[in-house]
Amino acid sequence: MWHEFSYSFVFNTLNLQGKLADALHFFIYDTIKIWFLLITIIFAVSFLRTWVNTEYVRAHLQGKSAFYGHVAASLFGIVTPFCSCSAIPLFLGFIQARIPIGVTFSYLISAPMNNEIAIAMLFGIFGFKITLIYIVFGLSVAIFGGMLIEKLGMQKEILLDVKPIDAELEADLVKLTFKDRCKEAWSYTLDIFKKIYIYVMLGVGVGAWIHGYIPTDFIASYTGEGNPFAVIIAVLMGIPMYSNAAGVMPLVEVLTSKGMLLGTALSFMMAVTALSLPEALILKKIISLKLIAVFFGIVGFGIIAIGYIFNIIL
Repeated sequence: MWHEFSYSFVFNTLNLQGKLADALHFFIYDTIKIWFLLITIIFAVSFLRTWVNTEYVRAHLQGKSAFYGHVAASLFGIVTPFCSCSAIPLFLGFIQARIPIGVTFSYLISAPMNNEIAIAMLFGIFGFKITLIYIVFGLSVAIFGGMLIEKLGMQKEILLDVKPIDAELEADLVKLTFKDRCKEAWSYTLDIFKKIYIYVMLGVGVGAWIHGYIPTDFIASYTGEGNPFAVIIAVLMGIPMYSNAAGVMPLVEVLTSKGMLLGTALSFMMAVTALSLPEALILKKIISLKLIAVFFGIVGFGIIAIGYIFNIIL
C-alpha cells in the first residue's frame, strides 16, 4: 500500500520522471516503512523490558557460571538500545558489580551490534531469515569474544579505579500493572523515536541519492563478488564512522541493491555500530591500549568472518 501511494504521489501527482523521481520515491517509501517498523518493534521490546531493569540483570549475573554469564550478557545487549559509546556506562556498572571482565565485554560487544533498532530495521528490509542468521552470528561474536578476553586474563588492564559494590545486589523484579507497562513502553518508544527519526531520514536520504544517481557497476566493481578483499575493505571503511543502526541500515539496503554482497554490507554496518573511534577514545580512560587493541581485534575479526560466511551461504 505504501509503495503504491509513494509511486502514485511521485510519478502521477508530482509528474516527476527519471533519477530524481526514483530517488524521491525511494526516500518516501523507505522513510514511512522504517518509521512504522521502528515504532512497532521498539514498543514490543520495550513492553517486554518492563519486567527487567539493569539492577536486576547485574544482580542476576552475580555468582552464575561463566558461560551462562556470557550468554545472558549477550542477550541483554539485545534489549538495551545503546550505541557503542552509550553502552559504556553500563559496562562500568558491571565491572563495579564484580562481574567477570569477559562477561562485561560480551555485553559491550552485543549491545550496539544486536540492539532492537538494528534488528527491527534488518527485519523490515531483509526479512526473517536474514535477521535470524544475523542475530545468531552477532550473539556468537559477543559470547566467544567475551570468553576469549576472559581466557587472556586481562583484568589488570582495567585502568579506572572503580569502587566495587560491597553489598549484595537484590534481584527485584519490576512490579507494574498491564496498563502501566503499556504506558511506560509507549513513552519510551516515543522518546527513542524522537531521538532517531532524523537519523533515519538522513540515512534514507543518502541511500536515496545513491539509489538514484550512483551507477550499479561502480559499487559492484569494488564490493561485489569479484573483489576477495571487499569485506575487509568494508570493515576498515566503517570503523572511522560513528552512527547508529537507524542511520546506516538504509545505506545497507541501497548498497546491496547496487551489487554489494549482503555479507559485505552487514560487515560494514557492524563495523559502524560496534566499533568506532569515539568508543575507543572513551575506553582509553577506562582500559589500557592493549585491551582496546585486543577488543577491537577480536570484534573486527569476528565481523570479517561473519561477512565472508554470509557471502558464502547466501
